[in-house]
Amino acid sequence: MRPFGIVRVWSRAMSATILSKGSIVAVLSSCACASFTLFATAAQAQDPPPPTASGTATQATASSGSTSVVKDSFATAGTRDTKDGVAGSISAGGILSSGNSRNLAATAGGQFRYRDGIHQFSAAAAGNYGESGKTDEGVQQTVGNVQGLVRYDLFFAEHWSGFLQVGARRDRFQGLDLRLNVDPGISYYFLEEQKHRLWLEAGYDFQHDVRRTEQVDEARQADPLGDYPRTTDRHSARLFVGYDNQLNTFVTFTTGVEYLQPFDPSAAWRLTWNNALKSAISDQFSLATTFTLRYDHEPLPGVKDTDTITSVSLVYTFK
Repeated sequence: MRPFGIVRVWSRAMSATILSKGSIVAVLSSCACASFTLFATAAQAQDPPPPTASGTATQATASSGSTSVVKDSFATAGTRDTKDGVAGSISAGGILSSGNSRNLAATAGGQFRYRDGIHQFSAAAAGNYGESGKTDEGVQQTVGNVQGLVRYDLFFAEHWSGFLQVGARRDRFQGLDLRLNVDPGISYYFLEEQKHRLWLEAGYDFQHDVRRTEQVDEARQADPLGDYPRTTDRHSARLFVGYDNQLNTFVTFTTGVEYLQPFDPSAAWRLTWNNALKSAISDQFSLATTFTLRYDHEPLPGVKDTDTITSVSLVYTFK
């Protein structure tokens, strides 16, 4: 099937939905994508995107259309591509409706990579916004988060690399003014082919949270005997497994699961799962559908333990 045929079938079948704490914004893929690109992956549309790690880095790369990039968000594993130089892409999508109801949703993200021999530097950013409501009642914001990530990789052996990444996230509906994550670790590549990759990351995670004042006040009212400081630090062990497969010339699938196990309290573990399916339209344009699930086993009172984000974006990639 030619790439345009794939896109036509896909765009009729897919719909995108952005879920935040207690609100849903529908995004139809056939009219959701408007995109330009600037940051990026180490490959054009036919090339497999670099592997990415979730959580301290949510898994899907910006070049594959991911709307999540940092912890409870996104961590990018360094690609093993030997090509030196700079590459990048950005993506965006959205929907606007009016009439009996009003609805606005927008998502955008990007990624940048620089490789020089065994050294690699990468950065990523993403943002999501949504509001909805009845025409005669006004609109309310239902989604709002921004996130960023920087990472350094040192490929010191055939199947091994060491990395240090720093991510930051701001999410109104998760009750966060800031979530800062610092993650050193080691990567091991079990399978390392140009179109087929399987790898494991293990390391340490330091997390610093600055919670929203209103969220802390609500938690204290719900549980007057509880201890809910506005700022908190957490130390965890981090484990991530990623898989990347270029199914054919035009379609690439990427997935990854990150698990964070705090040392204290041990019950407050977290899980992030990312998926991305990218279909090439041309050498530089592709259509990407991504899904991210974030689970927090011990959130603040009044905050749900599970968030999901599904999006469809048009992506432009260049080297």
